[in-house]
Amino acid sequence: MERDNKSTDAAMEFLLLGFSELLCLRVLLFLIFLTVHLVTLVGNAMIFVAVVMEPSRPPMLFFLCQLSVIELCYTLVIVPKALLSLIVGDSSTISFMGCAVQMHLFVALGGAECFLLAAMSYDRYVAICQPLHYVVVMSEGFCLRLAVTCCLVAFAVALGLTLAVFCLPFCQSRCINHFFCDVPAVLHLVCTQSYAAELPLLAAFVLFLLLPFLLILTSYVCIAAALVHVTSSVGRGKAVSTCVSHLAITLLHYGCATFMYVRPKSSYSPARDKTVSLVYTNFTPLLYPLIYSLRNKEIRGVLRKIPCLERYGN
Repeated sequence: MERDNKSTDAAMEFLLLGFSELLCLRVLLFLIFLTVHLVTLVGNAMIFVAVVMEPSRPPMLFFLCQLSVIELCYTLVIVPKALLSLIVGDSSTISFMGCAVQMHLFVALGGAECFLLAAMSYDRYVAICQPLHYVVVMSEGFCLRLAVTCCLVAFAVALGLTLAVFCLPFCQSRCINHFFCDVPAVLHLVCTQSYAAELPLLAAFVLFLLLPFLLILTSYVCIAAALVHVTSSVGRGKAVSTCVSHLAITLLHYGCATFMYVRPKSSYSPARDKTVSLVYTNFTPLLYPLIYSLRNKEIRGVLRKIPCLERYGN
């Protein structure tokens, strides 16, 4: 493809093709996505409100509250634009700056979630392997600093990745075959065959996925080693039950992210990527509050204290 000499102009626009090939199903898709989006917002908002109303918040509840905030922002960055494109029923435009901001927020929130999942695994490690030091180690101040660090590092890395992507030369075709400015979809428009264009994405993968995953793996290896020495089956079962929800969300998050971003540009498939992104940006945030509300006793107890749910339960 021919390179556009004005591709670096901030006034340029991209065309998000979205679901233009499924116009006959746009009403059905709109209703499904709107329902999922509203349920996701309500579920995560309920967890956030319930935890904020709780006077004494254990570290795990504090991290769950932050996770809910991330999921709320995550869906608001992507889903409204996708719903709008379904209403219009045609491709929608997005400015150069708007595309960059959307990519930055999407990557930053996803990265913050990766770091937060690593922090939550450390919380489980301290609770199970060092129970006598848990209150001292996982103090309120330490948890707050850990949460802020997760967000700041994620936003800094995402900013570097976004700048690296949008400094590349784009071809004359500015049609993004996606419903938002995802990194692989934008990289597909870059006018270079060099693998150097993919190096920023590889660096972000190492920082966002590989390092936190190794920390999570190390935490659970230590937890497994500690549980081997627990003679009580009741105690072992209780310890395992506190990790099930976190493990389920970790596998879901890292599985989708690895499938989406750990592959060369040559294997890019618009139809497949959009399908996985639908799960990643719509259904995964919906499952998080469901998983934690069903598996976590602390969350169930806190949710019951919400006035409307308390009246419903009575």
